[in-house]
Amino acid sequence: MKIAVYPGTFNPITNGHTDLVERASHLFDQIIVAVGTSRQKNNTLPNERRVELATEVLAHVDNVEVRPFDTLLTDFVKKCDANIILRGLRTVADFEYEFQLVGMNRVLAPNIETVFLAPAEHLSYISSTLVREIASYGGDISKFVHPLVAIAMSEE
Repeated sequence: MKIAVYPGTFNPITNGHTDLVERASHLFDQIIVAVGTSRQKNNTLPNERRVELATEVLAHVDNVEVRPFDTLLTDFVKKCDANIILRGLRTVADFEYEFQLVGMNRVLAPNIETVFLAPAEHLSYISSTLVREIASYGGDISKFVHPLVAIAMSEE
């Protein structure tokens, strides 16, 4: 069974994230969306709420499970009996950062592979950071996120 772990803070989960999970669902037997905390990022939504939103937004994808995590990613992947990390690439800048992560993860866990998918072109400009910024000024984020996420962000 091919199990892929798709990690991120999903703060918030965007249409780009959803697109990536939907397309990956045809490539893997199971996808575990790992909603993590980041000591470097300021999380607008509490981790529990991000897990709830991701679960609701991705409920239509049969082979997806959403789980929280706050450990080293390679340890979490092993705990899930997975050996694939799924990552999205939008820009060249993403690639440079992701390439560093691949190298570190290979040293920590040589049996875990990383697979990259690019989002659909019309979603490639969406980032959680930009969505949070727009929402913080009361802007309309409905084109970038699921309606449930837009409501949650307006309540913050």
